[in-house]
Amino acid sequence: MQTSVKDRVSYEEDLYAWSLEQAALLRARRVEGLDWEHLADEIDSMGGYQRRELESRLCVILLHLLKWQSQPELRGASWRQSLRTQRREIRMLLKQSPSLRRQVPQLMHEAYADAIKDAYASDDVLAEAYLPDASF
Repeated sequence: MQTSVKDRVSYEEDLYAWSLEQAALLRARRVEGLDWEHLADEIDSMGGYQRRELESRLCVILLHLLKWQSQPELRGASWRQSLRTQRREIRMLLKQSPSLRRQVPQLMHEAYADAIKDAYASDDVLAEAYLPDASF
């Protein structure tokens, strides 16, 4: 890669092209021209993305489990399939990044608050006699 510094792709102008260029520089072990600050930011961002993905998938699982409990008349194959899909994706994510497993309890706690808001219809929650099925 014989690109001069002035011909380098700007991080702000084209993230995709910038990332390809930076990867090529790293593979060639050419430290001149590396955008150290943005590289560090992007590596940090990757870890944050995986954590957010795990939290999002946990939220979907919890939401479907809560709906399964609170809306038995709507139970169906699509909820089962969604649970299988989310669990499979979490297994693959934890296989790729096993250190995230330590964060599951905290992320479940955070995701539960969001899932419970979405699981129950507000009319049910406000109804005087409404109690969810205790078999969950």
